[in-house]
Amino acid sequence: MRRSCIVLSLFLISILPSLTAQRLMEYLDRGIVAVPQAGGKVFVSWRLSATDPAGLGFNLYRSPAGGRLVKLNSQPLVQSTGYVDQLPDSNLAYTYTVKALVNGREAEGGKSYTLPAHPQRFLSIPLQTPTGYTPNDASVADLDGDGQYEIILHQTGRGRDNASSGVTDPPVFQAYTLAGKLLWTINLGKNIREGAHYTQFMAYDLDGDGRAELAMKTADGTIDGRGKVIGDSTKDWRNRDGKVLDGPEFFTIFDGLTGAALATTDYIPARGRINGWGGRGGNGGNDNSGNRVDRFTACVAYLDGKLPSVVMCRGYYGRTVLAAWDWRGGRLRSRWVFDSKDSSNPYSGMGNHNLSVADVDGDGKDEIIYGSMCVDDNGKGLYTTGLRHGDAIHVSDLDPSRPGEEVFGVHEIEERTTGPGSAMYDARTGEVIWTGDADKDVGRGVSADIDPRHPGAESWGGSEGLRTAKGERIGEGPRSVNFIISWDDDPLSELLNGTLIEKWDYTQGKLTKLLDARDYGCVSNNGTKANPVLSADILGDWREEVIYRSADNRELRIFSTNIPTQLKFYTFMHDPQYRLSIAWQNVGYNQPPHTSFFLGEGVKNLPKPAIVLPKQR
Repeated sequence: MRRSCIVLSLFLISILPSLTAQRLMEYLDRGIVAVPQAGGKVFVSWRLSATDPAGLGFNLYRSPAGGRLVKLNSQPLVQSTGYVDQLPDSNLAYTYTVKALVNGREAEGGKSYTLPAHPQRFLSIPLQTPTGYTPNDASVADLDGDGQYEIILHQTGRGRDNASSGVTDPPVFQAYTLAGKLLWTINLGKNIREGAHYTQFMAYDLDGDGRAELAMKTADGTIDGRGKVIGDSTKDWRNRDGKVLDGPEFFTIFDGLTGAALATTDYIPARGRINGWGGRGGNGGNDNSGNRVDRFTACVAYLDGKLPSVVMCRGYYGRTVLAAWDWRGGRLRSRWVFDSKDSSNPYSGMGNHNLSVADVDGDGKDEIIYGSMCVDDNGKGLYTTGLRHGDAIHVSDLDPSRPGEEVFGVHEIEERTTGPGSAMYDARTGEVIWTGDADKDVGRGVSADIDPRHPGAESWGGSEGLRTAKGERIGEGPRSVNFIISWDDDPLSELLNGTLIEKWDYTQGKLTKLLDARDYGCVSNNGTKANPVLSADILGDWREEVIYRSADNRELRIFSTNIPTQLKFYTFMHDPQYRLSIAWQNVGYNQPPHTSFFLGEGVKNLPKPAIVLPKQR
């Protein structure tokens, strides 16, 4: 039944002229969620689809357990997708149901959310964490095609950085429903090393059948979600330093619902010469220890403008290779391979500890922005800025006065190299717009609109303070230089660092706390990187949720805003660039998602994306 859906999806795309420039994206239900406020009040919000008609209204109902349904609104809810309700009795559980109004009549069905008695501030997902392991990065995707997200979680044991010797535990992956049901466990085995730069996982509906797959690098001894072994389980390719620099490397597509391996092939590119991955860059030089050869990133991109491809990447200090794959009709096919090859190539050493995906040239197809270089949808190099590799990049319409999108990034200036430690450049051409932090190694940087007095996004990181979209210094930057998040009632971004969500008080030049998940027994991940398990718009209205692990590693806790807003935006998950940002958020040094459009002061309506959604299964 599943594979027949693939054929139908591809057939519809091929025969309908109106869909030729439209991406097939996931159907999502209303995603209703209820979050307690003080004084026995509850903020209820739900999802607006990008394909919903303008002015769509809703009715909201509440019912106690076993009681009758009561409509809360006297007039259709049109101005926003949120509602503040006063609970009649906080000792009871209540179910909220939202129904869309189509041509003045309620659509059939409706989505519900049950708020338990004495509700917590967060949604709890119980985990079956293996002994000695810790919940780490996660992604979300619809694994069963019902319009609700499931969580794909990387459980990490003992890990090592690429530059360090020592044996690691096998990377383990699990899938959970939002109700806490464990769907499967995949163990990558002893021949895949654990660490931030080794294992990138892409969860996305790659073939358009309405159900997501999982794509990962695998090796001898990987065990899929049904207990089937990939390769030869008797092989142990670890050397005396605990590194895996010999033996076969595979690339596998897994069924998102069952965890079963659907197809496995050789990983592209192969290691080749272990010392063949060095070269020019902020961290030039070379090694024979596997530090450079085993630096991996990955992403998902709509390279044909209609269906997504998965792109697996290797290397960024010197040689960089990107390999694009299509999963269509149950078959895995190589689309193209980009290879910077050697240190004389201008693309050598221009990669990053993370990447981004965006349609930078407006042709409906995606490019991969990989630090200081950009690879076109056809696998050819589009440009390189020559600014070398770094730790963070942000891609969006950061300066609305300029056409298209911009990239703000920070760069590692070390080992006798010179150049800017921070820069903004044109995402389409690579033209450098402004630079800062000359000859300084800048490890962190952020770009988002946090001060409405200056048009566009502000950028900060390094030692030169807060800059406007034009590069003008306007004062000291916030101490929070990590993630951004949409959390309160305006279109400005809030700041997310560790377990804190804070608002930048631009008049006083200080941060105001909005939420600290430590108050609810949560901790952040990856030491000083201090990132959440995931930050994404997965429930409720257009504002984002943040997921943390509990301190005892037994739960994931999902926090959603309880602040009402009159801004009625469609879900960011229907902006293709933002949705793809959620897929790559787990890569390398985690970075926050960005929209393809400017998000900030003055925004009241969002541009409609060129997408088509499958019908509900």
